[in-house]
Amino acid sequence: MAKRDYYEILEVTRTVTDAELKVSYRKLAMRWHPDKNPGDKDCEHKFKEISEAYEVLKDEQKRAAYDRFGHAAFEQGMGAQAQGFGDFGATFSDIFEGIFGMSGARGRSGGRERGADLRYNMEISLEEAYAGKTAQVRIPTSVTCEACSGNGAKTGSKPKTCPTCGGAGKVRHTQGFFTLERTCVACQGRGQVIDNPCPNCSGSGRVTRERTLSVNVPAGVEDGTRIRLAGEGEAGVRGGPAGDLYIFLSLGTHQFFQRDGADLHCRVPISMVTAALGGGFEVPTIDGSKTRVKVPEGTHSGRRFRLGGKGMPVLRAREHGDMYVQVLVETPQKLNKRQKELLAEFDKQSSSETQPEAAGFFTKVKDFLDGLGNRQGSG
Repeated sequence: MAKRDYYEILEVTRTVTDAELKVSYRKLAMRWHPDKNPGDKDCEHKFKEISEAYEVLKDEQKRAAYDRFGHAAFEQGMGAQAQGFGDFGATFSDIFEGIFGMSGARGRSGGRERGADLRYNMEISLEEAYAGKTAQVRIPTSVTCEACSGNGAKTGSKPKTCPTCGGAGKVRHTQGFFTLERTCVACQGRGQVIDNPCPNCSGSGRVTRERTLSVNVPAGVEDGTRIRLAGEGEAGVRGGPAGDLYIFLSLGTHQFFQRDGADLHCRVPISMVTAALGGGFEVPTIDGSKTRVKVPEGTHSGRRFRLGGKGMPVLRAREHGDMYVQVLVETPQKLNKRQKELLAEFDKQSSSETQPEAAGFFTKVKDFLDGLGNRQGSG
């Protein structure tokens, strides 16, 4: 039985953001979790399906592989992380934590929190997407405070264990049969408090700076490609790990070419004489060179010519797409008297052989009208 599409399983489109993906997963997981549907094998199967889809799509690299190759990307085994869906209790706990702020997990060790991920939008030209490039970007972001080494405490002092939660970062409340855990308001879940905050960062352990980063854009990238720079996001709170920086690429429009995957398309107007008698013309290619296209005698408007290997490089592959040149026969305009006389003379000498499509079409029209008249007469 063929596996269902992961996006279909999570009821999202392929352009879904990470935040939207998470919301849809939580909603579906709450609905189909086995703990809420005991003994229902169908629910258990759906929950496993949802979990598998989410484990792949929430990971940037796995999602990119799935978008390109589908389920075939994981036919050799997706690893324990993607396939280990037996711990329903742990997953259900994660769902409750995200929705209700409740969890049985321990508080953050030492008040260290991971920094936020950052997004940077970069527009590149089609030529840059063809050749690849190394770009310098300037990112205003939070970095670790050097004065306190990121712990948030004034020099000569240290953070101390929160007396309210005992360093757990959470406090317990009993409501009827349930014991719930909530974030400690005294330390905001960090497990530590600072009596003497660092004056340079006001106790956050971070300060705002503008950083210059080098981004390697590989050849063959497409519009919407995401590049992840691990650890280049915001610095973590009080020495926590840094988040990631995501570069979102968009391709600007090109004056000649339209892109379709690895293939390039362009349109070239040619004269009526060239189309009728044959000839040729030169066109630019994306690599900056030129190539000649030969036009055979009697070429129709709209005919396409394929130039093999003249398209875009395929990302992470040693191959290129093709370039397609479509010719458009231009009708002469603003003719002088002599030119009009020559065309009229040519028209008088035209026959079904010189204009077979037109002759064939109007022959069919005549046959149709004659047949219609005969049916009306016999009626």
